Amino acid sequence: MNLRARFHDLQSLLTAHAALWRPSPFHLGRPPWCAERPALAAALEALDDATVEHFGDDAEACSAWLATQLPELADLAAACRVADLPTRELPACDARFDDGIPGRKRMQIEAFARHIPAATTAVLEWCAGKGHLGRRMALADRVPVSSLEIDPALCADAVRLASRQGVDQHVVCADVLDESARSHVRGRAVLALHACGELHRSLVRRADRDGAQAYRIAPCCYHLGTDGVYRPLSRDARLELDASALRLAVTETVTAPRHDRLRLARDQAWKLGFIALRNALEGEAQRPFRPVPASWLTESFETFCRRLAAREQVVLPADVAWPHWETLGWQRRAAVRRFELVRHAFRRPLELWLVLDIALGLEERGFAVEIGRFCARALTPRNLLVLAERRAPASAAGTRAA
Repeated sequence: MNLRARFHDLQSLLTAHAALWRPSPFHLGRPPWCAERPALAAALEALDDATVEHFGDDAEACSAWLATQLPELADLAAACRVADLPTRELPACDARFDDGIPGRKRMQIEAFARHIPAATTAVLEWCAGKGHLGRRMALADRVPVSSLEIDPALCADAVRLASRQGVDQHVVCADVLDESARSHVRGRAVLALHACGELHRSLVRRADRDGAQAYRIAPCCYHLGTDGVYRPLSRDARLELDASALRLAVTETVTAPRHDRLRLARDQAWKLGFIALRNALEGEAQRPFRPVPASWLTESFETFCRRLAAREQVVLPADVAWPHWETLGWQRRAAVRRFELVRHAFRRPLELWLVLDIALGLEERGFAVEIGRFCARALTPRNLLVLAERRAPASAAGTRAA
């Protein structure tokens, strides 16, 4: 099946099941589908905490269980199968290359590099950070590499590391979204490993004008840079996605350390406790609020709620039973986690739809495109890679054929 046919099939399935993935249990409590599917709601509420935790970590196990409740999800799972891309052998790096690179990041760089074709032209590393991927490609393919990064401190580190290893790597300190940055794209193979949101989409939007020879894009954080509404990249995209739906595609925490998971759990419970308190004071309603500063979670639940109430202009009574509302927040989190398992079954389908939108956007702008996986989900859930090669002009192709 070609990319466009897959895109249409996936889009049809997501549209048909929108009632299951669009409502957010976090904001609604019991999503509307509970009334239409009482058996499913009851089965979810009967799950014990250990099973919920397991399903949160193992998307395949969760999908398999949900398929017993929702047989139609089998079609969705089939539509989301993506093969691994071919690999190539890379020359080994000396031990100094690994200095200062976190282990998981180092493995992601190696996996990305092994699953892209050997560079035959100069390379541009997009949103480069300290330039680790660019250095790896310079060492592997012996081609000039430019690394584009906005943070001067990271640029300085990239220059130092390249010099220490004698790598032909030119570091450019610039904002990739600035018009002046586009001049660095022409004639190059552009590498973007987990460039977030509009940082990777901007490459696609300008692909017919920037003159790149190739793109290797592993996208990430699709919600960033959207102003709350997704602007499609390909002509057949019909799904309307808001920030909540875009975040859903990247909510997996399989690689998160334990302390991050515990912090997230408390963050959710405290927010839900505040929502319950506010609804008791002002009536039931869906009132999303802006992100909460991480520092607010370092003190007590009462302090957290008072700060949030002041920001949201909620008038608190003189006497609040804070332990009650905190306990209620944890109880609501337990319920929300169960209902969210249904929504989570649509994370990968939504992500694949977004990646196919990238692929078709590049195809429509003159590139031959393929997609595939470059690593296991355990290394990073954002393991989809788009490979695009500029197609030769028709006249040139005809000359070669003659």
